[in-house]
Amino acid sequence: MNLENSDRSLSRFATELRACLSEILRSPVPHAAETDDPVRFFKQWLAERNLGLVPIDNAAAFDWPGQWIAVFGDDQVEHAMVMFGSPSGVWLDPSNARDEGKRIEAGWMLTPLDLHLPTERPYGAAPAAGTVAAILITAKAEAPLSRADEAEALAGRGLAGDRYASGRGTFSGPGRGYELTLTEAEVLDEVQLPWEQARRNIVTRGISLNGLVGRRFRIGSVECVGRRLAEPCAHLEKLVRPGLLRPLVHRGGLRADITKSGVIRLDDEIEAIH
Repeated sequence: MNLENSDRSLSRFATELRACLSEILRSPVPHAAETDDPVRFFKQWLAERNLGLVPIDNAAAFDWPGQWIAVFGDDQVEHAMVMFGSPSGVWLDPSNARDEGKRIEAGWMLTPLDLHLPTERPYGAAPAAGTVAAILITAKAEAPLSRADEAEALAGRGLAGDRYASGRGTFSGPGRGYELTLTEAEVLDEVQLPWEQARRNIVTRGISLNGLVGRRFRIGSVECVGRRLAEPCAHLEKLVRPGLLRPLVHRGGLRADITKSGVIRLDDEIEAIH
């Protein structure tokens, strides 16, 4: 397959996957940009809504009395379709591409990340304003973080001098939510976790960061957008201490992107942009 055909196939797959998600969610789903990996884009978009795509092992043999997404393919092209039933049949074929020559190569279940939270504003609404209590950066993954009185925030990159701005962070990656991390001083103090060991860039006071998921906000003159929660994981326990994961679930902070450059300083106000 030549490059032009490959690009056309990827664009068609992105359109089909978007149609499948829209059908299951019964609501609009944004378009992935041509430069995006569509699966990564939609996974990150779904995470902002307390949703995820869970891979299905042996999708060709999977059946389910509900909707799921199958990837049909051959040596040339892949297509996304919604399946339903036990045994499963095609519920939605966005491109009318189903034929006997294509087989199910993969599949996903669309599922909540937390069954107890809604998909519409799952983490609540942000209160009034908070402030910057600390700025923490490090140039290398897993290296100790250092405090700074101010830091230059670079739109589309991160904080100057920090590992995520240079793409060297443990969780650096393309897409949404890899430029800036924030966490609440109140939570860190409650679980007796030194601020530097939380491994977030900005420590805040007085604001519920969960309410900024999916919203634009301002730190001083810098503008950002909240992407998803910065949930704890085994990596944090490895670097700090066991037993941190559970008390920090849904309380580990916020992953955000920087949309307008500027300088972030201690005591800068943090507020949602209405």
